[in-house]
Amino acid sequence: MTGAIFLAGASRGVGREIARLLAAQNQKVIALLRSDVAREDLEAIGISIRMGDALNAEAVEQAMLSKPVETVISTIGGKPTDGERSDFKGNRNLIDAAVKAGVKKFILVTSIGTGDSAPALPLQAMETLGPVLAEKEQAENHLLESGLTYTIIRPGGLRSEPPKGEGILTENPLIAGTIHRADVAELVCRCLTAEQTNNKILSAVGRTTIFGSPQFEEFNLT
Repeated sequence: MTGAIFLAGASRGVGREIARLLAAQNQKVIALLRSDVAREDLEAIGISIRMGDALNAEAVEQAMLSKPVETVISTIGGKPTDGERSDFKGNRNLIDAAVKAGVKKFILVTSIGTGDSAPALPLQAMETLGPVLAEKEQAENHLLESGLTYTIIRPGGLRSEPPKGEGILTENPLIAGTIHRADVAELVCRCLTAEQTNNKILSAVGRTTIFGSPQFEEFNLT
């Protein structure tokens, strides 16, 4: 890669795991942070920091245009109890800035239960997560309409235990299950250079933590 990877969501969760993996690969990474909480740790592993709130379109644009950016990765989002969430508005600002910056690829991490994967979730989960999933769907649609080359990854239920190395992707939107955050991060990083993931929407689950015994085809990343 010649340009940098612009990462939104690096302060915690899947985004933090992605940051660690990219730093270990000596990739050029610019992380957008809303607060200083994770700044010291991220700078210590060689990641450049730009301060700004994803909900502020001007701040996002300034951060992304500060250096040549080749790929954008976004894992940002909120909880159903949050006030103004970044699931749609923040991602919309990132997508719009990416268009202006001429990035080559945008990887968006959303969730199983979004869009045509809604039937994969139990009704109770849909009722709880409905507002968040609706915003994530808006973000997906905005990316699809942007003209950018994209990969959308929809993880199942996220787990915080150490990575198990068993994360898989599938184009089947009816798959559900759980997956370790670090395994999602590993899949995202592999998608950076896997051209077969361009313009694909993929569900991500753990190979041994799929709900039920569905028939599906694993997406080939090799």
